[in-house]
Amino acid sequence: MEETDAIRNELQCRLSIDDIRSLAGRTPTEVLFEAIYDSDSQVARNAAWVLTHKPKSAIAHIPQERLIDYALTTPDSSLRRLTLSLIERQGIAQEDIRTDFLDFCLGHMVMLEEPTGVQSLCMKLAHSMCSHFPELEHEFRQTLGLMHSEHYKPGLKHLIKKYNKEPNHE
Repeated sequence: MEETDAIRNELQCRLSIDDIRSLAGRTPTEVLFEAIYDSDSQVARNAAWVLTHKPKSAIAHIPQERLIDYALTTPDSSLRRLTLSLIERQGIAQEDIRTDFLDFCLGHMVMLEEPTGVQSLCMKLAHSMCSHFPELEHEFRQTLGLMHSEHYKPGLKHLIKKYNKEPNHE
């Protein structure tokens, strides 16, 4: 318990990238994962940020269902982006695709009020999930077709062009 309290105290502070790397190297993944649910938003964001610096093998054991539930419900756009980043790094197996999460990703990739990082991660995740099924790939392409790139920032414009250039697998 003392170790967890000490970690929480560190997560309450403003962290440098060196601090993040240090915490990622010495803090158990489970402790950081539980800290994203902390009532202190600074602790939660820092814990999620540290998790994004863990190796893929370390985050592979985080329950993806809980990450998805968190991404769907958190009102904090920074936590949403960091959680989506963890989900993307884990990858979503074809048999684990959730329709509520797919709908969320398809909806949030077009939302102009979402930060570009959230939009791009939603687009990447939606593309990944839809690529397994021709009918979903068609839905993804239809959604892309509704996105007029002049409304979006350069990073998202690039992704829109990239996915529009990909051949259809229908």
